Amino acid sequence: MTMTEVRLDGAAIGDWPAFHAACRDAFGFPEFYGNNMNAWVDCLSYLRDDDGMTRFRLKQNEVLRIVVANAAALRATAPEILDDLQFCIAAINDRYADYGEKPALALELA
Repeated sequence: MTMTEVRLDGAAIGDWPAFHAACRDAFGFPEFYGNNMNAWVDCLSYLRDDDGMTRFRLKQNEVLRIVVANAAALRATAPEILDDLQFCIAAINDRYADYGEKPALALELA
């Protein structure tokens, strides 16, 4: 299994606007990205399709690893962001499973 990696700095994310700005840059979300978790899920739900919602296009068995560096700092300042991130990654992977595909996302808290 091949893994591609994207990194977010938890110490630089103190609120939702900072989280979405960091994700827009890290994932290459389109200009019309809605800056909410519904849009985040939508953008990452088709990583194996050529839809242009991120700068990533995964192969069949490839996984995008999302590394949150300084996760303890994010947990201290905005624990709801990490909770929602974990929930949404699980939901996206469930969506892939519903289509008979392997999970496409992995989360690493560093």
